[in-house]
Amino acid sequence: MIDPMHSHCFTYGSLMCEDIMSAVCGTPCTRHQAATLVDHRRHPVIGQEYPGMVRTAGSSVAGVLYLDLPPAAWPRLDAFEGEEYTRERVEVTLPDGCSVTAWTYVFKPQYASRLAAGDWDFEHFLRHGKARFEAAYLGFATLGRNPDSIL
Repeated sequence: MIDPMHSHCFTYGSLMCEDIMSAVCGTPCTRHQAATLVDHRRHPVIGQEYPGMVRTAGSSVAGVLYLDLPPAAWPRLDAFEGEEYTRERVEVTLPDGCSVTAWTYVFKPQYASRLAAGDWDFEHFLRHGKARFEAAYLGFATLGRNPDSIL
């Protein structure tokens, strides 16, 4: 049975990296598994290393589902994601075909002009963008104290 004080989070970008997710949440995030979200697509955000995800019929996004995050993680995640994203409940599919309800962060329609055409590439991020991303977001540790100090 799922603890009602904890929730799952579907991630599809930089937070798919356990070390980044743990830093953002302020707690080890070791319980996770692969998952897919249908009728969505992730795009590169222009000028950034991370993606934005939008609803797109017929597309799907492969990501990582973190299980049973504590309540204290959510304000930190909200602050990290910032103004361009909204947290929404979605149904993701696990490799065994089961569906699970989770929270995820969807790019707000009013910022759609910041999304580039094409798909965001996680393997490219790991090889070429992760170090730059981490250097740009050294404020992980401050997320719980002062959201304005993230960047």
